[in-house]
Amino acid sequence: MSDLAAQPLISMPIQLMLWFSIAVVLYLSFSKVQYQGLITTPERQTGLLACALVFTILWRIKAGILPGLDLHILGITAVTLTLGWRFALVSATLAGLLLTAFSQISVNSLPASLLLGAYLPILLSYGIFVLCYHFLPRHFFIYIFVCAFLCAALIACFKIVLISAFYYLTGNYTGFELTENYLYLCAIIWFPEAMLNGMAITVLITYRPHWVKTFYDKDYLDS
Repeated sequence: MSDLAAQPLISMPIQLMLWFSIAVVLYLSFSKVQYQGLITTPERQTGLLACALVFTILWRIKAGILPGLDLHILGITAVTLTLGWRFALVSATLAGLLLTAFSQISVNSLPASLLLGAYLPILLSYGIFVLCYHFLPRHFFIYIFVCAFLCAALIACFKIVLISAFYYLTGNYTGFELTENYLYLCAIIWFPEAMLNGMAITVLITYRPHWVKTFYDKDYLDS
């Protein structure tokens, strides 16, 4: 985060709870078939590492007034649609470890950053895609504007609200501090987040649709 030395203290019991939650998510996400495919397919490895690098760069460029309450582009929706939720989790984990190694995230804030800033937004992003796939017409423009653009805007706001709730419940900040210094940023970040993710997915499915795991030509183009 922006000032590691001044970061709100996350107590050890809370850190352990967060690490346990991370372990549960990773355990439930494990798929022997998919990981075997990753090991035997260099292209998938390259894609996963490339997305981890994108995460690292995006999350490194941030701003914030109070420690722990940072504002930055997430890029989570585009990566989740491209890799699928399982490999998006792996990519986010690698990015978090890289940022920690380069002292951009402190060790005691890493579990909160991963779980609240990456894992839960990834799962929600994929959940929105699944709902759209089953309940909305499977159309090219619905995939772009709902699954990518609108979903990314929602995820950006969801992450801010989630982080705010966490620091409020742990007693690091009051509701007034969070409202005045962080929650209002939802109105600022939703559009650039939506634009970046929407444009990235549009370019990918236009020129490299086979790279996007959740884009099915038969459903979104032939229909």
